[in-house]
Amino acid sequence: MPAEQTKELCVLTREKLKEAKTMLESFLNYTSVPQLLEETDDREGMEEYYREFLSDLRHLSVACEIGYEKVSLVLRRAKFNQDFAEKVLSEIVHTCVYNFYYPRNEVYEEDGRYCYTSMDAISFRRKPAESLRQLVLTLSKIFEQLRDELEYYETDYITRVRMQKHITNVSSAT
Repeated sequence: MPAEQTKELCVLTREKLKEAKTMLESFLNYTSVPQLLEETDDREGMEEYYREFLSDLRHLSVACEIGYEKVSLVLRRAKFNQDFAEKVLSEIVHTCVYNFYYPRNEVYEEDGRYCYTSMDAISFRRKPAESLRQLVLTLSKIFEQLRDELEYYETDYITRVRMQKHITNVSSAT
């Protein structure tokens, strides 16, 4: 991918990560398990679910913060470093995007049929408080755009790295 396109992708990624981390920080700073329980009709077993959910969101928040800092570093450098940018974008896919779609405690999952059924993209393990549900659905739009932009790129990057290693191994063997 040409350096200018990679740079544009870095700018987009930084904007989306900033948006996500701001939402997460705000939610996590002002929301607690007791507050979520107050919003819930059927509270049986929900305290543990909310603890797991907030833990997953904290992990995601940290991943977004680190990703934001790294991509900002890429863009701050006087001379744009294509290889470093590609590595950072690949890391962001693995740490931020995958962390969103595959939370550790499996409090929700992506419903792959949502585009055919006009339902939400996220299917929750239990019915969460509306504030939590809205946060995740809003974040899903951000991460869906990031995934669409970065996953293709990330696959291309991984392929090139593997090819370079293969070429290096072949030439050192001869």
